Amino acid sequence: MLNKNLVSVKERLKRAASKRGVSAEEITMVAVSKTVPVEVINEAWKLGVASFGENRVQDAVPKIGSLPEEINWHFIGHLQTNKVKQVLPLFKLIHSLDSVKLARVIQKEGENNSLSVNVLLQVNIALEESKYGFRQEEVRDALEEIASYKNLRVLGLMGIAPFLPDPEEVRPYFRQLHRLFKEISIPGVEMKYLSMGMSNDFEIAVEEGANMVRLGSVLFGE
Repeated sequence: MLNKNLVSVKERLKRAASKRGVSAEEITMVAVSKTVPVEVINEAWKLGVASFGENRVQDAVPKIGSLPEEINWHFIGHLQTNKVKQVLPLFKLIHSLDSVKLARVIQKEGENNSLSVNVLLQVNIALEESKYGFRQEEVRDALEEIASYKNLRVLGLMGIAPFLPDPEEVRPYFRQLHRLFKEISIPGVEMKYLSMGMSNDFEIAVEEGANMVRLGSVLFGE
């Protein structure tokens, strides 16, 4: 099933990328493995999936310890300040930098342990109370401050669209975030990754500018 799903997803990514006039190779797929057993993650790795996303550090630690070192682990859940110390050494990219307070804690921990920490700034694109992240009008001021943190590297933005029955309805949110992504020009900040799009809306996200998507159920099943 996994192999069949993976082939289908790659084909869908290819079609969406071609609509935007880019290659599917330019899109990084992060397989959301938060409820997936180690054996299945290992199978996906053997099938060529290079990056996996985890939401909770306590669930991720045992998996990371028993899987190939070459896997790229992404932290995609809400990061509490008291979990920063555990998260930093394990993950290649944190998608969910959602406050300046959290940035300060990451900077301090990175400095204390001589770590350079890669992060994406999380933007609450639909102003949903149930979601974390900066309001769009707060992003530039936050980045101006965070850009001075020597052990923290901002590599782009992340957003989660509202879950709506028709994926077409989320297109304006993705378009808006892509516009913000393209407009940002701040020394010390690199707009390399735009992480948006999940199992139910990733094709729309790619068409609207995403170059990183986070896919769970479409790969591993519900």
